[in-house]
Amino acid sequence: MKPGRSLLNLLVMVYPALVVAGTTAVVVAADVTTPTADRTAANRDSNVQNAAAWDVASDTWVATDALGRSLPTAEQVRSPRSDKFVGVFYFLWLGRHGDAGPFDISKILAKDPAAIGDPKNPLWGPLYAPHHWGESIFSYYRSDDESVLRKHAQMLGEAGVDVVIFDVTNQLTYPESWRALCRVFDESRRAGNRVPQIAFLCPFGEPRKVVHELWDQLYGKNVCPELWFRWHGKPLIMADPAMLDESIVRAEKNTAVELATGHTLGQTFTVAKPFRDVGGMLATWRETGSAVTMSLYQDGPQGKRLASSRFTDVADNGWLLLDLHTPQPAGTYYVEISAPKGKVGWWSHSKDVLPGGSALADGAAVAGGRTLRIGIADEKTSQIHQFFTFRKPQPDYFCGPRGLGEWGWLEVTPQHAFSQVAGVPEQMTVGVAQNAVDGKLSVLSNPRSCGRSFHDGREPGPEGQDTTGRNFTEQWERALSIDPPFIFITGWNEWIAGRFDIHAPFYQPGPVTFVDEFDMEYSRDIEPMQGGHGDNYYYQMIANIRRYKGVRPLPSIESRPIAIDGKFDDWRDVRPEFRDTIADPVHRDFAGWGKDVRYVNQTGRNDIVASKLSYDEQNVHFYVRTREKLTPVSDPNWMLLFIDVDGDPKTGWLGYDFVINREVGGDGVTSLQRNVDGKYTWGPAQKVSYRTVGNELELAVPWNLLGTKRPAALDFKWADNIQQTGDWPDFTVNGDAAPNDRFNYRARMK
Repeated sequence: MKPGRSLLNLLVMVYPALVVAGTTAVVVAADVTTPTADRTAANRDSNVQNAAAWDVASDTWVATDALGRSLPTAEQVRSPRSDKFVGVFYFLWLGRHGDAGPFDISKILAKDPAAIGDPKNPLWGPLYAPHHWGESIFSYYRSDDESVLRKHAQMLGEAGVDVVIFDVTNQLTYPESWRALCRVFDESRRAGNRVPQIAFLCPFGEPRKVVHELWDQLYGKNVCPELWFRWHGKPLIMADPAMLDESIVRAEKNTAVELATGHTLGQTFTVAKPFRDVGGMLATWRETGSAVTMSLYQDGPQGKRLASSRFTDVADNGWLLLDLHTPQPAGTYYVEISAPKGKVGWWSHSKDVLPGGSALADGAAVAGGRTLRIGIADEKTSQIHQFFTFRKPQPDYFCGPRGLGEWGWLEVTPQHAFSQVAGVPEQMTVGVAQNAVDGKLSVLSNPRSCGRSFHDGREPGPEGQDTTGRNFTEQWERALSIDPPFIFITGWNEWIAGRFDIHAPFYQPGPVTFVDEFDMEYSRDIEPMQGGHGDNYYYQMIANIRRYKGVRPLPSIESRPIAIDGKFDDWRDVRPEFRDTIADPVHRDFAGWGKDVRYVNQTGRNDIVASKLSYDEQNVHFYVRTREKLTPVSDPNWMLLFIDVDGDPKTGWLGYDFVINREVGGDGVTSLQRNVDGKYTWGPAQKVSYRTVGNELELAVPWNLLGTKRPAALDFKWADNIQQTGDWPDFTVNGDAAPNDRFNYRARMK
């Protein structure tokens, strides 16, 4: 459970002190010695199965968000790079913790702003109950709603996200949710679409239970292996490998014995089973930068030295474990710490708490016993160790890596680079907001937290808060300047936080406290919301992924003479083909969050899969193909074609100057209408010719009806059975749009 996580009765907080810290000087992980170029190739090649059979070329699509920010194209950013990867923190818990509510914090405070100071206000849900910070564009959905999951697969895949990293830090794996997601993502993948793969971020301090469950239910049963994100050739998992084994733990303590320079502290022990690691709980008295050497000997201090490691940045009150890599057999051993740097000591007890063992100082027995943790080696855990590429998750927002082989999940600016090889950045975090105040872990309901508008070292007051994502921008700028192979973004769809009170174990809580999410400013979800910031953060994320990974150039149109006659052979050699996601029309009928809540939307009808554009000096010609036979032209909202002829997002409705097919005749004549005043209002219909046969449709528009000569470029979009609500969510939640959401195709004329 990561810092700040709060839900129902999950109240046991795991602090950074539980993290095993340090780097290894003698025992070295196998992949540390792999050359950088070979590791890059391995990462690229091991994920080749994520390439789409049906490449929609979404990196060439254009879009402008509600703030007027247009996505960069190949003219503004570098060429694509296959050695850069993006992960997004993804949440499985929606609807998995009761059906009370939904309690929407934003709506509660809009109704009664004083409720934030009154924990007894009846608008609040019960103490510790999950509260939504706002409402998703998909409403208050559950994590197993397949229509939402299908949309997530499409939106994240088209954004350039390579892997969704599931939050299982609360000791719960949510199998109903990940099974539903895997089923939907795999169906979309099999249809040919590019979808993100999956990985897991496990508990920071005690990952054994969760990792073993994932092995038993998913990886060990070879469920959807094509969806496993691989790093260095193996499935990636964010978990501390030193904490996976069944452990013998002696944690009784009443004093911390400081290790002086030139001296040693140790503990003998006898173990009846083979073991993989051993160590103790150390103290630094809150000092940072402490270092120590830990060694293991056979029998006692005079025995053969079996392993030794130098640990830096020792965590205060954390377990420090010596990873043996090769299990040692049952027997009697001695573990020792020496060569301190800074202040460091071993938590101990004044009484002998370890039968069959003795505490030592400078090699001589002393009274009492040391804390001790011994990781027992078993066959299943050995398989797990060999199966995954492990990266130990660092929970702290401030300190950065404490050793090699760690990855972060969220940090304050400026973020650190995490490495597997010393001096070679491997991973960095990028976050939308952080529950941090004064360099301490705090709560997002604290108005001094690092909200979405945080920048230049401060959070502005309400008058300076907006939806431009300045915190997100600063974090991206930092990550892009380092340019690691992997960027981890927090996050996509958390949406909820448990309600705490003044006793919440975080810095500066309030009478009503929410740790990880609070309201629109103090939240970190990128998934579009209803109202508020809308989809601004989604397109901001896409823009920066393009700057990071690069963009393919948009090819110019290769035109051919076209006759609007219902014969489509003349379209065969027209290039390029503008593609859309397969099998994505909206069909929804599923329970939502709360009692007796059900979301039903059956607007999905024609599945648009491909379109083309051709032109001559008099006309522009459009072609579109659906997966199955087109429905009758008399259907409402049938196969609308939106055209942005001037490339200016400030003119027309969402930039669209014209729409075709709002009034379709059965005689081969349809309507072309010009936008009026930028609203969803359209002028008198002009007649244009069309033909449709089977699953294909073609039409022609004279340039003079568009009020222009042939332009250098033209943007367009098809949409079937959107509900013509006059707002951008119509393209996301209804019917089928090609391309999806706010995106447009851009036809570049020669």
